[in-house]
Amino acid sequence: MRTSVTLTAAALFIALASGCASRQPAPAPQANYQGTQYGVVQSIDTVRAQSQTSGGGAIVGGVIGGLIGHQIDSGHRKAAATGVGVVAGALIGNEIEKNNGGMRDIYRVIVRTDYGNVRSFDYAQLDNLRVGDRVRIENNQLYRW
Repeated sequence: MRTSVTLTAAALFIALASGCASRQPAPAPQANYQGTQYGVVQSIDTVRAQSQTSGGGAIVGGVIGGLIGHQIDSGHRKAAATGVGVVAGALIGNEIEKNNGGMRDIYRVIVRTDYGNVRSFDYAQLDNLRVGDRVRIENNQLYRW
């Protein structure tokens, strides 16, 4: 009796364990941008971009919002008001920092690689790059070739 219980338990374990083992499909091939690629500058466009924030405005806004929220009511409402104040202050502070940075122009360089892929690169300044230039791409940076 004991042997049949052990044998049944082992068979059940093997059946369950084999049900978990499934063959995963092979991952789809992705473009490998690690090596050196060559291409031609297809276009250069000026794009207006929002300035990036450092997070300082969100931190300061969160602290101020938390202090203001903490002054409201008492008990459970006080904790909720403090939490809401922190979140609202952080969002407002981040927007203020973003708006103070303003919009800036960047250059979007579109490159068609020798393999037919199209890649884009954003730069604050163009270093003597023109449409039709032959370029080398290394570590996601463009170099005239």
